[in-house]
Amino acid sequence: MAGVSLVCVPLVAKSVEQMLSEMATAKVRGADVVEIRLDHLASFEPRRDLDLLLRNRPLPALVTYRPKWEGGEYEGDDGRRFEALFLAMEFGADYVDIELKVAQEFLDYLSGKRQDRTKLIVSSHNYQSTPSTEDLSSLVARIQAVGADIVKIATTAVDIVDVARMFEVMVHCQEQQVPMIGLVMGERGLISRILCPKFGGYLTFATLSVGKESAPGQPTLSDLLDIYNIKQIRADTKVYGIVGKPVGHSKGPILHGAAFRSVGYDAVYLPLLVDDFASFLHTYSSPDFAGFSVTMPHKEAALACSDEVDPIAKYIGAVNTLIKRPSDGKLIGYNTDYTGAISAIETTLQGSSGKVSAGSPLADKVFVVLGAGGAGKALAYGAKEKGARVVIANRTYERAKELANLVGGQPISLADLENFHPEEGMILANTTSIGMHPNIHDTPLSKQALKSYALVFDAIYNPVVTRLLREAEELGVTIVTGMEMFIRQAMGQFELFTGLPAPEKLMRDTLLSMQ
Repeated sequence: MAGVSLVCVPLVAKSVEQMLSEMATAKVRGADVVEIRLDHLASFEPRRDLDLLLRNRPLPALVTYRPKWEGGEYEGDDGRRFEALFLAMEFGADYVDIELKVAQEFLDYLSGKRQDRTKLIVSSHNYQSTPSTEDLSSLVARIQAVGADIVKIATTAVDIVDVARMFEVMVHCQEQQVPMIGLVMGERGLISRILCPKFGGYLTFATLSVGKESAPGQPTLSDLLDIYNIKQIRADTKVYGIVGKPVGHSKGPILHGAAFRSVGYDAVYLPLLVDDFASFLHTYSSPDFAGFSVTMPHKEAALACSDEVDPIAKYIGAVNTLIKRPSDGKLIGYNTDYTGAISAIETTLQGSSGKVSAGSPLADKVFVVLGAGGAGKALAYGAKEKGARVVIANRTYERAKELANLVGGQPISLADLENFHPEEGMILANTTSIGMHPNIHDTPLSKQALKSYALVFDAIYNPVVTRLLREAEELGVTIVTGMEMFIRQAMGQFELFTGLPAPEKLMRDTLLSMQ
């Protein structure tokens, strides 16, 4: 039944003592099972070590002795492996994992001495790709035919759409009451590990800490339990996520996950590393994949893929939020970037001036937008709507000109912006990725060029204070961080996702706790 997947922590320590310590930690942190990786032990004495590990285990144990040829560390002959795995059964291991390639030989070795209390996992690993649905189904049948209690297939995601084939096979196995562990390795396969309960997977793996992964793409135990709330994922849990390339840096899963939990909304929010946006939407078209935040480089593709587009998003030419309408499954595109950024800048300007005016404090100000991509379009449109005189600066002048023509602004090259000082008290908004982690020493504009600005905004929020903002602040210029834009646009997305008011205090507190 979906929604009851176990969370297993692989133990890859070099000594028995370390493994026992990590077992205790895994239990305290909420794991259901530990995987004892015998092939990682530096000096393994089967009878002594298995007795110690299994007699003192605080959690059910899965014992694996993985050879090099299947992604493990063991380089000896299979006879020694078989003997150790049989001993693990005798000492009461809850599960033993054997590779499909030698499963029949292992069963022949047991020759009727198989322990009923130990479930046999027969596994197959593909470190290159994910086969077709038909080939995966055929592989399941082969593993079953050998006599597996539990089928385990681990493949590799070349593209995030590969994971859908694994989900399809897992659902079929669930319908046939065949226990299956189906995982897709790599960053593009991360969703297979998180959505395991939704699609009926028997078990998923999580590492105790970064750097102790036993396979590519394993999340940490704390992320699975605390960010993705995996214990609460069921077959009808809605899936949302941040679609981009890259997405590993995004704080969206922490923020939206906490917000969903706080209002009791049955949903999970995932990082979705997507190469081809249209292909992704076509593959994950079921109503359960209910909505997406969209970041670089897919905001313009999201506009093209929308069935209907909010008029403002259409005018901007970029969509950062997609909602799947429940009544007909159509994709509706919105843009919350411009409201998030413009409102943050307006609030800061009003606060620094001490005046509360009826109109926008941006009215008649020179508003320089750095960058002509999706976020640049959003800022340019928002500033123009508030009555600002918009200037578009971009490394490629033609793109600056294109956007300037769209919003009725003035184009300028990034090089010319260095000496652009038509008046004091201008506003600068950086929407490029220059200065984003890990390139934190980069800046799109020199410190000298910032002197004419009254306020500098940077859409980047990792780091929160970029070099651009730090240098502006050193000159006494008011700054607005990308974190403020991020929280405001995220609140807008939350309301579109759920139809509920955004829990602003909780979302702000959550972001602050990440600093």
